[in-house]
Amino acid sequence: MLIKGYDDGPLVAGESLLARLGFWSNYLLAMCSDGACAERPAPEWFGDDGADADAMSEVLFDPERWPTFRVPAEDGPGAVVIYRNLVGDYGTDYLLTHPDRSYAQQIASWEGDFSGIGLTWHELVRIADDPSTAAEGVQDTAARLLLVLPLLADPDLPEAARARLTTSLTAVGSPQDTASTTAEHLLAHLERRSRHDPTWESPLSGSY
Repeated sequence: MLIKGYDDGPLVAGESLLARLGFWSNYLLAMCSDGACAERPAPEWFGDDGADADAMSEVLFDPERWPTFRVPAEDGPGAVVIYRNLVGDYGTDYLLTHPDRSYAQQIASWEGDFSGIGLTWHELVRIADDPSTAAEGVQDTAARLLLVLPLLADPDLPEAARARLTTSLTAVGSPQDTASTTAEHLLAHLERRSRHDPTWESPLSGSY
């Protein structure tokens, strides 16, 4: 697989992994540590168990195959999420695609913590709710929102954010009785992060 604008690594389509046990806990569990949680985050928050998470880790962090998740949009910017599996330099890279550009633009990375430029909640929802049926990639709106969620850097989240995130988590397999709490921890971590950067500005400012 080739992603114009991203020249590193043996990229492979990863979309089929989204439905497998262990994916979402691998992808989001680290962001459930909000500093105020007395309970240690666990794969069970996402409907997985430790064995599921360990088995999926072997697939996601394979240096020979870098899982790539395309989130194409019908009308406006889309996103690409890439597991950068360089030995000694593992991380997740986040790219934006633009309808008027032939290449993707890397805007952020996750390497145990977030670095780069994020998006507002409104922009994430716009990407999630605008799948392109003509392009290969993730079409399900719940999975699309969760894939771009680590890009959230919004100091003023709307009241509807928690409910929308809870619904998305439930849709991908999180237990209904804990999904709301999981959403709360995720948003607390992400909201705290955005408030630590007074110079933050969305790369899509003025695009909508």
